[in-house]
Amino acid sequence: MKVREFLEQCKRDIIVCRHDDSLQSAATLLRTNKIGALPVLDAQGNLVGVVSERDIVAAFSSEGQNIVNLKVEDVMSPSVITCQLDDELITLMKVMTVNRVRHLPVVDNDKKLLGIISIGDCMARQLQEKELEANVLRDSVIAARFS
Repeated sequence: MKVREFLEQCKRDIIVCRHDDSLQSAATLLRTNKIGALPVLDAQGNLVGVVSERDIVAAFSSEGQNIVNLKVEDVMSPSVITCQLDDELITLMKVMTVNRVRHLPVVDNDKKLLGIISIGDCMARQLQEKELEANVLRDSVIAARFS
């Protein structure tokens, strides 16, 4: 399945934060939306990074109580691996595994943010496809018995 198809089926809002937001604000967005990462946009709406739960934990570990003074840009991952609409979900799983990331922003050719895909999204879709395949095979075996 292509990213384009997945996003069309999924139809969910893209939750983002700004680079100058407080880290607490980003953490609150993650918690209230039950997500693991946020695309980070600059004042012009350009994708400039991703901030994840992992980034926040690392910041807390190194900064301790000083974490309350940090901005998203202080802890975000600025070098973002992205994907495009025509990429296959199975390919994204490999990219995420090799790069040890769990979220990939989806961008167009102009680097405009179109969505975000998580490893969980990919795994859930793979599971659906495998269940459908198993059902088709099971039905084929049953039909063959009665013919």
